[in-house]
Amino acid sequence: MEAGTWAVVVSAVAAYMAWFWRMSRGLRGPRVWPVLGSLPGLVQHAEDMHEWIAGNLRRAGGTYQTCIFAVPGVARRGGLVTVTCDPRNLEHVLKSRFDNYPKGPFWHGVFQDLLGDGIFNSDGDTWLAQRKTAALEFTTRTLRTAMSRWVSRSIHGRLLPILAEAAAGKAHVDLQDLLLRLTFDNICGLAFGKDPETLAQGLPENEFASAFDRATEATLNRFIFPECLWRCKKWLGLGMETTLTSSMAHVDQYLAAVIKTRKLELAAGNGKCDTVATHDDLLSRFMRKGSYSDESLQHVALNFILAGRDTSSVALSWFFWLVSTHPAVERKVVRELCSVLAASRGAHDPALWLAEPFTFEELDRLVYLKAALSETLRLYPSVPEDSKHVVADDYLPDGTFVPAGSSVTYSIYSAGRMKAVWGEDCLEFRPERWLSADGSKFEQHDSYKFVAFNAGPRVCLGKDLAYLQMKNIAGSVLLRHRLTVAPGHCVEQKMSLTLFMKDGLRMEVCPRDLAPVLDEHCGLDAAAAAATATAAAASATAPCA
Repeated sequence: MEAGTWAVVVSAVAAYMAWFWRMSRGLRGPRVWPVLGSLPGLVQHAEDMHEWIAGNLRRAGGTYQTCIFAVPGVARRGGLVTVTCDPRNLEHVLKSRFDNYPKGPFWHGVFQDLLGDGIFNSDGDTWLAQRKTAALEFTTRTLRTAMSRWVSRSIHGRLLPILAEAAAGKAHVDLQDLLLRLTFDNICGLAFGKDPETLAQGLPENEFASAFDRATEATLNRFIFPECLWRCKKWLGLGMETTLTSSMAHVDQYLAAVIKTRKLELAAGNGKCDTVATHDDLLSRFMRKGSYSDESLQHVALNFILAGRDTSSVALSWFFWLVSTHPAVERKVVRELCSVLAASRGAHDPALWLAEPFTFEELDRLVYLKAALSETLRLYPSVPEDSKHVVADDYLPDGTFVPAGSSVTYSIYSAGRMKAVWGEDCLEFRPERWLSADGSKFEQHDSYKFVAFNAGPRVCLGKDLAYLQMKNIAGSVLLRHRLTVAPGHCVEQKMSLTLFMKDGLRMEVCPRDLAPVLDEHCGLDAAAAAATATAAAASATAPCA
C-alpha cells in the first residue's frame, strides 16, 4: 500500500476514534465498542437481559443512553437508545408528551404482517378511532359477564379435571402450558366467539392456534436482525419469513370464515335481543358499531388475542411459582378464599365452597389475592421492556436530551426493582405493600411506578378483566390444590418480548385439605362470639353514670 493511502487510512481511523471518544464519553450506560456499539454487551447478556438492564439502571441512577451502532450520522439518531425506569420520565413519555413518543415505524414494520394497523400496532388517528370503540365496549357489564362465562367454563370443565387427574396419578404438569392454553381458549371466545378447545382432554393440537404461535414466533424473530436483512429475507422468501407467510395465510383463512359466518348470523338476527345476547364477543361488537373491512376486523381479533393470551398466563405462571415458594403468602391467600366463601355460602360445609364458580361479588372481595397478583406483576411484569420512537428533540424531566429519530426504552421490569422507588425490600415478594394499614383494602400505587398495565392514554383497557380472570383462575386452583415445583426443575426467564419461563413450569399437584382452615375459621368465629358476649356482659353489669 502506498504511503499516501496509509496516511489517509490512519487519518480516517484517528478522526473516527476522536469522534468515538467524544460520543461515548457522554453515554452513562454499559460499555460501547467502536463500530459495534453496545451489541457485544447485548449478545453477552442475551440470557439475562432484563437483570442486566436493571443493574445498568441502578448504577446510572435510573436512566442511561447507549448506541446500537457506533457510526457517525447514526449513533446520535437512529442508533441511540435512551433506557429509563424513572417514574418522572415514564409519565413524560407515556402521558405528558404522548404525541412525541409513538410506537414508531420500526415497531409498526415488524408487526405489520401479524397485526396490521390494529390497536396495538398503530398510532395517531388510526389508533384513536379503535381505542374509542374498544373503550366503550370494555366498560360494559355484558363484556365482563362474557369473560366470566368463558373463564369459568374453561376452569371447571377443563383445567380442574386435568389437575385432579394429575394429583390422583401423582404426575407432573407443565402449568405454564396449561395456562397458555386456557387463556388462548378464553381470549378467542371473547374476541370472536369461537372456542379452539386447546385445553380439551388430551391437550389436542389446534391448527389455528399452531399457525398463530408460528406467526408470532416468526414475527419476534425480526427483532434479532437489522430491518434491511429481514425485509430482504421476506422478499426472497427465506427462513422464518417463509414460516410467517404460510402461517398468516392459515390464520387469515380461518378468521375470514369466522367473519363471513358472523356477518350472516348478525344479518339474519337483524338486531334481535337473542342475537345480541348470543354474539357478545368483541368482533360482533365492532361489526355492530361501524363499517369495518374484513381485513380490519381480522386485525381487531388478532390484536386482542395477542394482548390477552400471553400476558395473563405468564403473570399467573410467575404467581403460582412465587406462592409455592412463599408458604406464608399461600396460607393467607387460602385463608381469605375460605373466609369470603364462608361468608357467602355458609361456614360449615366446604363442599358448598367448591360446588359453584366464584361470583363477581366474591371475586371483588379477594383483596389479598389481588395484592399478591399485583406484587407478582411488579417483580415479573408480563411485558418487561417497551419502546417508543422520538418524533422531535426533547428533554426528559431528569435532564436527559433525546434527539429526534432515536428511541426510548422504558424498562417495566426495572421499574419494580428500584430501592429509590419501592424501598430497601424492593426485591422481596411482599403483597402487604399493596394493602391498607389494617389489611382490609387494596391500595393502588402510582401508575408510573407500577407500569405493568402501561399508563397514560394507552393504559390497558382490559386491566379489570385481567384481574377478574387471574383471580378466578388462581382462587379456583389454590382452593383445591397445593402446587410445588417438581424436583430438579429449574425456573428461568426466557428472553422474549413476553416474560415466559424458559422451560415451562413443571409442578407437582396435591389435593388441598381445607379442614385446618375450616377449624381455624370456626375457632376465630367462636373467639369473636365469646369476646362479644364478654363485652355485652361487662356492659350490662357496669354502674350507671
